[in-house]
Amino acid sequence: MRENAKILIVDDEEDILLSLQLLLSRHFSSVQVESNPFQLPRLLRNENYDLILLDMNFKKGDTSGQDGITWLKKVVELAPNTSIIMITAYADVKTAVEAIRAGAADFIEKPWRNEKLLATIHAALRLTQTRQEVRQLEERQQALNSVLDQPFGEIIGHSGPMQQVFQLIEKVAKTEANVLILGENGTGKELVARAIHRQSNRAKSAFIGVDLGAIPDTLFESELFGHKKGAFTDAHEDRPGRFEIASGGTLFLDEIGNLSLPLQAKLLTALQNRELRRVGSNQPIPIDIRLICATNMPLYDMVGEHDFRQDLLYRINTVEIKLPPLRDRREDIPLLLDHYLNIFAKKYQKTGLGIQSDSVKQLQAYFWPGNIRELSHAVERAVILSDGNTLTINDFILPTGTGDPMEDGGESDPDSFNLAELERWAIRKSMTKHGGNISKAADELGLTRAALYRRLSKHDL
Repeated sequence: MRENAKILIVDDEEDILLSLQLLLSRHFSSVQVESNPFQLPRLLRNENYDLILLDMNFKKGDTSGQDGITWLKKVVELAPNTSIIMITAYADVKTAVEAIRAGAADFIEKPWRNEKLLATIHAALRLTQTRQEVRQLEERQQALNSVLDQPFGEIIGHSGPMQQVFQLIEKVAKTEANVLILGENGTGKELVARAIHRQSNRAKSAFIGVDLGAIPDTLFESELFGHKKGAFTDAHEDRPGRFEIASGGTLFLDEIGNLSLPLQAKLLTALQNRELRRVGSNQPIPIDIRLICATNMPLYDMVGEHDFRQDLLYRINTVEIKLPPLRDRREDIPLLLDHYLNIFAKKYQKTGLGIQSDSVKQLQAYFWPGNIRELSHAVERAVILSDGNTLTINDFILPTGTGDPMEDGGESDPDSFNLAELERWAIRKSMTKHGGNISKAADELGLTRAALYRRLSKHDL
């Protein structure tokens, strides 16, 4: 049975090319020959070879081997993970040492013994495989480091709604079920996804998060599925996508409601087939992921409005977890205030800080349209600007001042006629008026629920 390997032979003697091709084609799946070394840059741009057999001399009468050394260095530059075996009829120790120092894996003489040649090729192919595995590990580690460097904390809360969330996490974590997390911006959807991963059977493998709202449509396939070298202008090397990097672990797709219908179809195909194809390749790559998705969009309404595929929704929401907004779990606010106060007091070296009890009650009464993210930012600003050891309500810069915006009558009128600011003001005003009821606010604003959710996301409300 032939070994799956792609080999390129570069030699200016046609009989050498023919004999090597006949021999190696019996043992390896792909053997390509080339008599002109000047074609090497083009070939290496278009193909990835596991091994290159390269002649040492291409000029008549030249026995120095320097021509081969020059091309060897070029190949090492263009394909650093490919093993190279040098071939010469004029072997000497000095030239062999120079070739190996320049990056050759080994050195064989003409005429060769078939058994020795095949053994040398097998050893070089193992070297190529090792290099590729090391590179994949390095790429995976880089991706993991970028994720691990992102700050995130534990989920905090003892309220009834959060206890229900904790129970769902515990039930679903040990399964392989796909999970859909729904909730407004700033409610902690990624924290829940990480908690599921940490308690799952995949906890020792990768957790890879992707913000789909931040990926342009033109880069979607490359980012998620990877690409082959030469697939497009800037594809200078093979690159795995997030699906490959996450294989064996958990893939978290945030803001899935922002995907266009054509991209939804491509995602669904990969999930159904449990395999992908890198951009520029027809080779299927199997994937093994636990999928967790999240969105602040009303996916069920979007299905009715034909903005989201129903079959994709069924695929991603085997189990659904709805995160409550902070205004529906106000009893957790004191815990959250203490948590973030400790974090930022240490960060800004202001230990011993506390919050006035009356101020805590006023902060509990506030509407918190930005949820936990808004609360975190508010505490950080208060710590930075504080002068004493006790924070008061005056240290918290909130858009509606103090208390519940339902009682305060909402925001003051905007100071400019900038259309984006006016839209943001109108949405906040309507949301405040209707106590966060999406349907009523959307009706008043003349929008569909889906359109209002998109604008809430756009303005980070």
